[in-house]
Amino acid sequence: MLFAQNSSTNYWMGKSTGKLPALLYGLGEDRLGGTKMGYIDSNILLRIVDSTKELYTVQLSKFHSAFIEKGYIRHDSVFATKPHYLTSSFLVKGDSLFDYVSIHMDDHLPYKSWMEIEPSKIMVDLYGVQSNTNWITQLQTAKEIKNVYYNQVEDDVVRVTIELKHPQHWGYSISYLGKNLVVRVKRQPAILDIKKMVIAIDAGHGGNNGGADGVKRKTSEKEYTLLYAKALEKNLKKIGVKKVIMTRNTDTSFDIKDRILFLQEQNPDFLISLHFNSSANETVSGVSTYYKHIGYRPLTQALLKRMLELKLNEFGNIGNFNFTLNQPTDFPNALLEIAFLSNVEDEKKVIDTKFKQDVSLKVILAIQDWLKQMHN
Repeated sequence: MLFAQNSSTNYWMGKSTGKLPALLYGLGEDRLGGTKMGYIDSNILLRIVDSTKELYTVQLSKFHSAFIEKGYIRHDSVFATKPHYLTSSFLVKGDSLFDYVSIHMDDHLPYKSWMEIEPSKIMVDLYGVQSNTNWITQLQTAKEIKNVYYNQVEDDVVRVTIELKHPQHWGYSISYLGKNLVVRVKRQPAILDIKKMVIAIDAGHGGNNGGADGVKRKTSEKEYTLLYAKALEKNLKKIGVKKVIMTRNTDTSFDIKDRILFLQEQNPDFLISLHFNSSANETVSGVSTYYKHIGYRPLTQALLKRMLELKLNEFGNIGNFNFTLNQPTDFPNALLEIAFLSNVEDEKKVIDTKFKQDVSLKVILAIQDWLKQMHN
């Protein structure tokens, strides 16, 4: 194989499996796990060259490797590798809802994707492959995709660039359909009005996952995220929002990856996940917002700006965050850590009924601010 050059001959072939398998950059980890390259489809062909107690080392290409948790790999004992793998034709088109880039591949090879801004682009690296792409058919049915092209950036890495028409990223997903790697691109909504939006709200934790506890009143995070989520839902419906999707309406256990799968099926315009923060240092306080993908930062900035009007301290706007619900590329998403339950003054605010109402109104104003930016 092309990417076998300068790599160990002691390897075996596996395929990705399980619920949202992810490639990891390295062996490091924190309380949220290792830093992720991103989720990949199931049945992705992976060359396993080494392992640790918990992880396999994957040779993606001659100069690129990654790691994956052992539970997400199944051994493929009958697979026979080819001397090389190729890309062929691209097709760019749209239907009534989405745009698509379809890339014909010899097999289900691994990939990595990321967002770029100013101008907005979706970037996809295809590993272990040579280009034999001599035409890219682009149909006028594509409404959000401005242009598609590729470069063979290494002997066995093809980089695909998908230029978008609007500055704001609205989401994309990647999966294989037969031998075609398909990038499905969400379009910007035709009407940028909060009332026309499908908005997902996640009440963090729940059931057997209690989250943080308050320092004085032992306030339960799972209880108050649900109260704040319901207040936000009520106020969104009061102003006439088209549809509000709740990940939970009761104190129930809902696996966080199952939340992602549920949300992918629901296809919201965007997601806001509500949490309360905690620190071993009781003097730490304030509000913070979090994103993983740079294309989704504007929503988190708008949220933080409005929340600071509630006289909370600023804990910050945090990027490249490893929270599971920030990982999906399918729709804009933001994590809002409203305040610190481990801080006496913050906890006092959190249990105040008026503060709960104020937070929901500020979140709505932030969404409207974010949407107005797109008219400029």
